[in-house]
Amino acid sequence: MKDITTSVYNFEDLIQGNFLYVDKTEYIWQLIKPVKEMYFLSRPRRFGKSLTVSTLKAVFEGKKELFQGLAIYDKPYDWKTHPVIHLSLGDYNVDTDARKELSGYLMAKVKQIAESYSLELTNATPGLCLGELIDKLYEKGSVVILIDEYDKPILDNISNPNIADIQRCLKGFYSVLKDRNAKERFLFVTGVSKFSHVSLFSDLNNLTDITMDARYATMFGYTQEELESNFTDRISALAGEQDIDAYKAKIKEWYNGYRFEEKSKTVYNPVSLAKFFESGGKFNNYWFSTGTPSFLLELVRKNNFNFEAVLGNPVSSFAFDAYEIGKLNPLTLLLQTGYLTIDKAVERYGDTAYMLRFPNLEVKGSFEAYLTGDCSGLHVDQVKDSVYRLADMVTAGDVDGFMETMKVFFAKIPYDVHLKNENNFQMLFYSIFMLLGISIEAESKTNNGRIDAVATNEDFVFVMEFKLNKSEEIALQQIKERDYYRKFMNSGKKIFLVGVNFDPEAGQIASWTYETV
Repeated sequence: MKDITTSVYNFEDLIQGNFLYVDKTEYIWQLIKPVKEMYFLSRPRRFGKSLTVSTLKAVFEGKKELFQGLAIYDKPYDWKTHPVIHLSLGDYNVDTDARKELSGYLMAKVKQIAESYSLELTNATPGLCLGELIDKLYEKGSVVILIDEYDKPILDNISNPNIADIQRCLKGFYSVLKDRNAKERFLFVTGVSKFSHVSLFSDLNNLTDITMDARYATMFGYTQEELESNFTDRISALAGEQDIDAYKAKIKEWYNGYRFEEKSKTVYNPVSLAKFFESGGKFNNYWFSTGTPSFLLELVRKNNFNFEAVLGNPVSSFAFDAYEIGKLNPLTLLLQTGYLTIDKAVERYGDTAYMLRFPNLEVKGSFEAYLTGDCSGLHVDQVKDSVYRLADMVTAGDVDGFMETMKVFFAKIPYDVHLKNENNFQMLFYSIFMLLGISIEAESKTNNGRIDAVATNEDFVFVMEFKLNKSEEIALQQIKERDYYRKFMNSGKKIFLVGVNFDPEAGQIASWTYETV
């Protein structure tokens, strides 16, 4: 059984180190078959982009021996050696001044590649140096250009007041690629996001965007079939005496679910899956912990982003488009960074729209915990502890205990986190109940200044109505008048109708009352 690694992203090192490689070279073959092609593809972080770029490099360097036993090995390909410019911006970091440092960083990258070919560059700017490098390498043959994490300087500085200068620097750097199209055998650019006005989507209009192309939808990540054909022995060993089908279903619920084209199969995040096996089968948050999206959470909160509406209604295909820094759309960022994914496509008045969802339990639970923490100002551990206690109270059928736990939660919120903002208050409640729904069945709906919430387990149902600055009796009466509880009447469960009044000035639950049905 070959070893699994989450730290080796170089194809040659992976193969020579005898690590497990899930064969994706059929996709590589489909990419390189045309005599000349230029591609762009975006995927969330830790999805195998760097490994794919490294694999392409090995192909174009003619290292056929590395591919023995893989799909591409017997394809009708000449394995000709090409000069390769492999630019990875993954190690980009800022020390003091991003605007000043980026130019020097790009210059150093280009000159390092030139030195590997014993070439000396004489130009004074990153773009001109890149162009000069392509010109000189073309004397050896048509040039292959592979750019990994093209957008990291933007993502790392997305709230930087000098972001426009950073964009201009990148625009000048990338724009030389189009002018030298005749000298390029292959161009492949990958990153997390699609930004407009960075030359790739304006000057480089000859790039073929395959981000949502059905042919490449499962090129990154593992399908269920790939999981079972490559990891069966490991799954069996971890399952032990458990029912193997139930165990595989649980793995799927936790780590599968990313869909990059509406009719395509879903895939697992490869890093989450590898870490799951490395940990001895512990179901835990692996992908999310590799980078908490603090800026994205802040953007979601400040824009009063309505998760309930987005997850409950079709969204336009425009949500998947490139976007401008000055007009950041939380939905587009959530999709491109992998926190939301396609559930299915629906027809809307002749157009294609998309139903969205969280990809899996790992992403859903982690994102909602961090969102609740961001809205409340509490650490994620405090959030999770409170949710566990709330689940305990539902399991015990203890309404007063549930409400007291909610009061304790709100009492912990720092004084400078204002719940006087009704949208922030509603998002906080929504995220709490969505998070609670992972432990037990729970949901929350927010509209018109009220919150309808339901929490249930196999024995009890809590149907709650939260009012702002009204009375708990009014809230309880509304539950009765609108028959919120009717669908649970034949469930055999004990039903609690709970009316709650919340005082936003005090940032606390003021009072509650309940009846049983």
